[in-house]
Amino acid sequence: MAAHWKNGPELFVLALRRQGLDPDAVDDVARAWSAFQEFVQVPVDGIEPAEDDGDGFIVQWGRWSWHEDRPALVFTRQFAVRNDGDQEGEDDEFWQPQRWNVELALFFAGSPAWADLGHMTWANSMGFDFDPIGHERAAALARIATFIETLPQVSAMWRAIPVGSALGLEPAD
Repeated sequence: MAAHWKNGPELFVLALRRQGLDPDAVDDVARAWSAFQEFVQVPVDGIEPAEDDGDGFIVQWGRWSWHEDRPALVFTRQFAVRNDGDQEGEDDEFWQPQRWNVELALFFAGSPAWADLGHMTWANSMGFDFDPIGHERAAALARIATFIETLPQVSAMWRAIPVGSALGLEPAD
């Protein structure tokens, strides 16, 4: 039986702990990535079907005001869910599910290696991926890791030691 999507942070914490990481003080990006790869392969209940992009993930990097403009690398799993009160609007052709993110943000000290992180040609993310859990999702994760190696600023962050981390469940903006 799959876990409920609202338990996503707990599932991610378990994966991080299996990698020997404290979710509040992640100090190794490669092990955090391994935990993320495990977490995004865990089936969850209570989400919209795959054809409606019910379960996806994104890898982002940059500086954002909500992260105090610190350099950050963010691993996110996004769920599309139907709110309990949405039953009334199901027939509305414009109805949209709510989107929720389980997000692990890794923060870094400033460094010349990623000083122009916010000005990169690639728009600060690898884009959302909604490949199904299993070998297709594993292949998508491998493509992202390979792509990141082509980005000097991001691959430098990947090899750096984060100075902080935060894990949470938030409504997607």
